[in-house]
Amino acid sequence: MSRYTLGLDYGSDSVRALLVDVTSGAELASHMVNYPRWEKGLYCEPGQDQYRQHPLDYTESLIEVVNGLWSNVPANTASQVVGMSFDTTGSTPVPVNREGTPLALTEEFAENPNAMFVLWKDHTAIQEAGEITVAANNNDVNYLSHMGGIYSSEWYWAKALHIFRTDAAVKEATYSWVEHCDWMTALMCGKTHPADFVLGRCAAGHKMMWNELWGGFPPNQFFTSIDPLLDGLVDTLNPNTQPSDQAAGTLTAEWAQKLGLPEGIVVGYGAFDCHMGAVAARVRPGVLTKVMGTSTCDITVTSAQQLGDTCVKGICGQVDGSVIPGLVGLEAGQSAFGDLYAWFKNVVLWPTRQLLSELTDSGQLALVERIEETTLQRLSHAADLVTPKPTDAVALDWVNGRRTPDADQSVSMALAGIKMGTDAPRLFKALVEATAFGARAITERFRDEGVPIESVVVIGGISKKSDYVMQTCADVWNCPIDVLESDQSCALGAAIMAAVAAGEYDSVAAAQEVMASPVCKQYLPNSDRVEIYNSLYSRYQTLGGYVSGGKP
Repeated sequence: MSRYTLGLDYGSDSVRALLVDVTSGAELASHMVNYPRWEKGLYCEPGQDQYRQHPLDYTESLIEVVNGLWSNVPANTASQVVGMSFDTTGSTPVPVNREGTPLALTEEFAENPNAMFVLWKDHTAIQEAGEITVAANNNDVNYLSHMGGIYSSEWYWAKALHIFRTDAAVKEATYSWVEHCDWMTALMCGKTHPADFVLGRCAAGHKMMWNELWGGFPPNQFFTSIDPLLDGLVDTLNPNTQPSDQAAGTLTAEWAQKLGLPEGIVVGYGAFDCHMGAVAARVRPGVLTKVMGTSTCDITVTSAQQLGDTCVKGICGQVDGSVIPGLVGLEAGQSAFGDLYAWFKNVVLWPTRQLLSELTDSGQLALVERIEETTLQRLSHAADLVTPKPTDAVALDWVNGRRTPDADQSVSMALAGIKMGTDAPRLFKALVEATAFGARAITERFRDEGVPIESVVVIGGISKKSDYVMQTCADVWNCPIDVLESDQSCALGAAIMAAVAAGEYDSVAAAQEVMASPVCKQYLPNSDRVEIYNSLYSRYQTLGGYVSGGKP
């Protein structure tokens, strides 16, 4: 009889469920559900960089997506599931009370955005991140030494402090803060109470300043030196973190009934989406795995011996066992990739969308829908026909700030070299090149710090949807790019980890041999464009230095 594991992948807009055969590695079925409140734009203020998600979006969508999965498989399939694991965006933490309940799930805070999950792309905590960076770098022990040396407004402590400063009622009601990937895991196991709660290694190491070198988290006095509002928060956190190949517990009767799954199946420790995606891509030393979506997250691994005493500057952390047990996981990424293309599409289509309220003819409405659907495709096709030159317009990819290298969410996107002949396709070309240049800056930082990057494996919708974007990346990076076959690589990585946690395999490597995704396509660089892109990349760096005021 076949056995299956379930991978649940929580993205920025939706949750995806993937059912995988642990014996053959076949992806049996998948299903996706959008978050209903997020889809309506509730609790978000884009003009203020505020992005919040209600816990009910996560729990209601989980029930819907898993039960929707069963309609695509034979009737008895659910009974053969032996384990499940989660991956989520991050850092996406939420304040919880003394019972471990997210405040937004209580009557008092049900509609308060400050009591909800603070999504990764929420950049309201820029000031707080700067204060944490200064405090850590001026401390006798630099608690950011293994996190790139810069704390980001996208991460746990900055977000918690910002909310505490903003909302006294939320501060008063908060006992602790919990990452999304850890909360989903604990919820399934009935272990959300702080006395039972255990954190996964991934979130704790990459976003929460956890490290074995200082026995877990920085001491309380470090945080109170930044602001007394943080007093006691670190003492609510269990320093005994666990990697994702371990079992966090078993599925409760309550959630088994809601999801149509057997009670008591194993639930593995959760992790961030990009880390699980890297597992599905069989990440290994020398290979950079890049999850390409609205933003990007880049993961590579290396041995502790190879890394030595090096603390890679300006990245999102290096954590032993955060991706693959026995290897150091290193994370970087860009705050905007597909988001930059979406921004340009919105700008281009603004006049068209204003006409919608005036149209009544079904044919006209259908035409507008067709324009919406094909805008980026047509821009890509036209941009692909433009031969790049060193004098072309150049852009920065910092429309949502800069994640790495050297986190700075205060910087902005810029365009330079625009002339009367710079039409929409040429502007789009500059934006695509900007995202490729931003990715190149990451790989160059790794190499400069002694972490070899020889090839790139890409995951995510963009890698399947746009030959133009992928070929541009290959030309700019001047290295081969492999595209994974799986359309749900992050969920697949979670399913692989669930298989190990459930005892189906004795190691992650053994599970990957059977369950990891094969490559479906490869892009090779065009040698005649490498030097042109070297020149344009140099202009990108110059523009970046100007916009950031000379900062790195």
